[in-house]
Amino acid sequence: MPTTVRLKLMMFLQFFVWGIFFVSLGTYLGVVFAAEESLNSIIGDIYSTQPWAALAAPLIVGYVADRLFNKEIVNAVLHLIGGVLLWYCSTIDSAPDQFYWVMLAFFICYMPTLALVNAITFQNVESVESDFPKIRLWGTIGWIVAGLVVSESFFGIFPLPVLPGVEDAAKTAVPLQIGAVVSVIYGFYSFSLPKSPPQGREQPVNIQKVLGLDAVQLFANPSYLVFAICSFLICIPLAFYYARTNEFVTYMAFGDKTTAIMALGQLSEIFFMALVPFFLKRLGVKMMLLVGMLAWALRYALFGLMPSSGAMLVLGIALHGICYDFFFVTGQLYTDRLAPRDMRTSAQALIGLLTYGAGMLVGNLVLGRWGDHIELDPTSQEGWLAGAKEFWLLPAGLAAAVAILFFVSFWDKSNAATAAVADSEELPPADEDINAVPDPA
Repeated sequence: MPTTVRLKLMMFLQFFVWGIFFVSLGTYLGVVFAAEESLNSIIGDIYSTQPWAALAAPLIVGYVADRLFNKEIVNAVLHLIGGVLLWYCSTIDSAPDQFYWVMLAFFICYMPTLALVNAITFQNVESVESDFPKIRLWGTIGWIVAGLVVSESFFGIFPLPVLPGVEDAAKTAVPLQIGAVVSVIYGFYSFSLPKSPPQGREQPVNIQKVLGLDAVQLFANPSYLVFAICSFLICIPLAFYYARTNEFVTYMAFGDKTTAIMALGQLSEIFFMALVPFFLKRLGVKMMLLVGMLAWALRYALFGLMPSSGAMLVLGIALHGICYDFFFVTGQLYTDRLAPRDMRTSAQALIGLLTYGAGMLVGNLVLGRWGDHIELDPTSQEGWLAGAKEFWLLPAGLAAAVAILFFVSFWDKSNAATAAVADSEELPPADEDINAVPDPA
């Protein structure tokens, strides 16, 4: 089998394992722990296991895979262990605290593999710039296919009966079980991946660089400091989307087809990713980032003000391409332009820690407490109808406030923020961003 095909299959399985259960996890938790008090906090806390693990992931990748063992071996072992843990999660139906700790253990195994699959690819392709995007695309395809499998529907258009005997799989443990089985299969497959030996055995261990903390000196630039603060803040409302949209849309409009409808967000991401170079040259970094922030505010406003409109819910999901690509991709490009070449990896790692680590962590904790504070009942359509406005307008307001803060305080007139760079040259060198955490939804 050609190397590129093997790497594409690796990417597909990598994101299938995550996507098969993560999108619908909130819906499942609302069913299995419905009798528990503080249900919203339980859901938020369990979703916070992913950003907690994201904070630890660079240490595992930066030390174990860079200095001790081949990357494909580490990837294989982590997925084998993760598969067992995920299956164990599927058996827990009466102890949310136990579910939390087992899910945290799973994500501690899973999150480092996001960087590992990038690094494996970089070591085994002829041209990183031309080959990596084509291989990474199969990760997004894996996430989309996972959504179609759970919903047994082709984007809600026609049925795909791929799980015979299973009805409304998102409300069952089946997605966790499928993820567990595929993770184990993927683990064994990883042993056959191209050899990717550690490349940092001779280098001294530098925890500061692994975590990206040496890039803190970039904060001496006032504009970049504003960007970093706003990146952290915008990820607080961002967490609301990943943790609660599936269950919200399930009860409000699309039922067991919801996970397939959610996959429209990934189609939107692919479409707008291709348009980033076009808009970046015409709008510049500030306007691109601002549009991305405002898209989050608009999405949540649609959810809160028109929760009964299926068309508006679909529009909110379809905004994902603008929300993610215009803000996060543009932010990564801006970071790459601004950082010195020898600090680009650290700078990307630092932004990853601030956003998908710290920002998402705070957001998951906030959304749970906020849901309990407004006494949101997430287990029925009536409950969401009664609480949707209060629940979703909080992240809408937070996103709008961050956008205003960014608009009035970000005034970078340097080439990093304004220069138009031609097409492929706009993208950061892929091999300098192996610790960045990709979009989970």
